[in-house]
Amino acid sequence: MSTTTPHLVSLADDLWPTDPSEVPSDPLGQVVLASHLLGANRAVANIGGGNTSAKGTATDHTGREVRAMWVKGSGSDLATMTEANFTGLKLDDLLPLMDRPEMVDEDMVAYVGRSMLDPAMPRGSIETLLHAFIPADHVHHTHPDGINVIAGAKNGEALIAECFGDRAIWVPYIRPGFTLAKQIGEAVRDHPAAELVVLGKHGLVVWGDTAEDTYRRTISIINEGAAFMNEKAAGAVRFGGVAPEASSLDAAGRQAVLDVVLPSLRGAVSSERSKVLLVDQSAPAIEFVTSVRAPELVTVGAACPDHLVHTKMLPMFVPFDPTSEDAVVLKERVIERAAAYREQYRAYHAANAENPDVRMPGQTSGAVPIGDPDPRVVLIQHVGLVGVAPTPKGASLSRDLYHRAIEVMAGADAVDEFVSLTADESFAVEYWPLELYKLSLAPAPGELQGKVAFVTGAGGGIGRAISAELAAAGAVIAGFDLDEGGATEAAGPLGIGIGGDVTSEESVANAYREAVRTFGGVDILVSNAGIASSSAIEDTTLEEWERNHRILGTGYFLVSKEAFRIMREQGTGGSIVFISSKNSLVAGKNASAYSSAKAAELHLARCLAEEGGADGIRVNTVNPDAVLRGSKIWQGNWREERAANYGLDPAELEEHYRQRNTLKVLILPEDIAASTLHFASAERSGKSTGNILNVDGGVPAAYTR
Repeated sequence: MSTTTPHLVSLADDLWPTDPSEVPSDPLGQVVLASHLLGANRAVANIGGGNTSAKGTATDHTGREVRAMWVKGSGSDLATMTEANFTGLKLDDLLPLMDRPEMVDEDMVAYVGRSMLDPAMPRGSIETLLHAFIPADHVHHTHPDGINVIAGAKNGEALIAECFGDRAIWVPYIRPGFTLAKQIGEAVRDHPAAELVVLGKHGLVVWGDTAEDTYRRTISIINEGAAFMNEKAAGAVRFGGVAPEASSLDAAGRQAVLDVVLPSLRGAVSSERSKVLLVDQSAPAIEFVTSVRAPELVTVGAACPDHLVHTKMLPMFVPFDPTSEDAVVLKERVIERAAAYREQYRAYHAANAENPDVRMPGQTSGAVPIGDPDPRVVLIQHVGLVGVAPTPKGASLSRDLYHRAIEVMAGADAVDEFVSLTADESFAVEYWPLELYKLSLAPAPGELQGKVAFVTGAGGGIGRAISAELAAAGAVIAGFDLDEGGATEAAGPLGIGIGGDVTSEESVANAYREAVRTFGGVDILVSNAGIASSSAIEDTTLEEWERNHRILGTGYFLVSKEAFRIMREQGTGGSIVFISSKNSLVAGKNASAYSSAKAAELHLARCLAEEGGADGIRVNTVNPDAVLRGSKIWQGNWREERAANYGLDPAELEEHYRQRNTLKVLILPEDIAASTLHFASAERSGKSTGNILNVDGGVPAAYTR
């Protein structure tokens, strides 16, 4: 696990194309290429972090040729950005700002905005002026592990001087903006032989005449810093080695602990909004959480200012001794630790909230409003790392950025002492309006954002429509079906498909376990799996009777039982929606097995509504009728059987159903999905439980009384 290694810090590969034909001829195309190559290695450029620029000439709106600079637009990611994500600016408008003694953020943003070649372009990076003030055609600013292990060391300035000599300029930490840009611009101009700037506790700036030269110099400098620190750390053990008690838990043991703890953890970190959890038991994560030094290092702070809006200043660390404690103890502890984390976070906010540097535009006094007080990264000692966010993407980002912190801490701690921003410095970045602007570019959250929906029968027509409707509202889907491939398709790219049988207690338990391992828990159950059969009572076999009741009764019981267990452990309520049938209310001729099973299903929902109320678990029922299109139950003998019951040709059945309802409409899977969303959403039906919503076009015999 933790061993001595000559490669405490990994080296970066030079990815610049060897074929000149792969390199664009224009400056903007070249900086796009360089950005992609930098972003291809997250140890070089964090997700969403860093910025690049190129200078050249452009034609403005009057047709005049002007000196221009293209800089990364705010909120873009180097690995995926295109030319459209760069902001074009008139360089001659920006350079005179070098003569100003100071400039506040709002004035700087407004000035840069008026200097754009096209007002439709994205807002430029926070560090636009840094790029403008450096007298070079290409500038790359990154937050690489190989440099941040030094920038994040207590004696970083001395180490940088030892490694790079006069080639490097050291700038002590200052929040990005006008003052930092001016300091760097002046320092580079005053030291023409310099090749790089290292920003204390922050990152690296490199410049050059071409994109290729700047990119390759960046990679070379990163590797020079990494090799220097590796040599300094020769013989060192990462994080002080493995704590003795860690050996009592193997991979299976860690997973068993998580299976017990995750729903409680998810509820504990969802105090104000629902969160998705992303468990990480990779080798680097396990190395860190099982190490001797982890309990101390986690208290220092973030490894880079860019991490703060996604990881916060500190993670939530949960101590656990597997030699003397069990998962039940840990389950209670995560709840206590989450409450303590919120208290500490509120104190941190209260101590810094009236800093004028973090006031929102137009705010002249008073405290900046507090954000979500729950942690974004959870470290369970000897068990694993958990990313926390309202979306899987956000949880992944929190997890990935903490991996960068792990690597920076490893190097800085082995050679010197890992240091970070102070509390007030951290707050000034975390609540900085220019940093928060990046988050504002994300799409507005859906009403089910952060919710996990477990949908049975997900592979069928109704199940697919329901999954799509809930996913469009922001939920992540755990689809469960005998047809695992169909469930996977229905769950979509952010969800999971699970194969299994709702009538098997073991299969149901395994499916929920998979959902919990993937997302941390479940908030919504849509019990939709079904079959149908039609025959006169004397022709109904025992097998047919039992099959209907096994799937439509026992199956609904089993998935509800497991959902209740998880929802109660989370402690945040939940919504269960049964997809029943008009037949649950209306006697169905020649359908006694199906109709009686549906009636049992409906009454089970009413009973569960009573059981779940005290825990905020709502249980409601959607009653469709005659959903022929897309529904799998009509692909067997059911269509022929029901047509025969009415004395019709099977091709006439759909029109028969349309004509028999009050509204004379066809019922489609999308109609059932819309009604399911109504009951799934607390915004729409948070005060409804034990209710029935008929989606049948109006069948008078099914009107509820």
